[in-house]
Amino acid sequence: MIHSPRVADWPADRLAEARAVISDVAHHTDHLIRLACKVLVTHGETAAEREDARVLLVVIDARHPIRTAQRQDDAGRAAR
Repeated sequence: MIHSPRVADWPADRLAEARAVISDVAHHTDHLIRLACKVLVTHGETAAEREDARVLLVVIDARHPIRTAQRQDDAGRAAR
């Protein structure tokens, strides 16, 4: 029997995955941590969770200032 997940389970599953990534940042890539932070900043349950994710995102981006600047430049070009 194939279990088909309900659509309502999707957001809770993504939040759980994001929290798992954040709880073990030493074993995940910056890209995955950044993605998890963005999920939590947008969909976190509490203001504290959203703020902590936002701060971690700033820290991760600060570790690689050249890549951050390139991403911002690429985003600016795409918007034009």
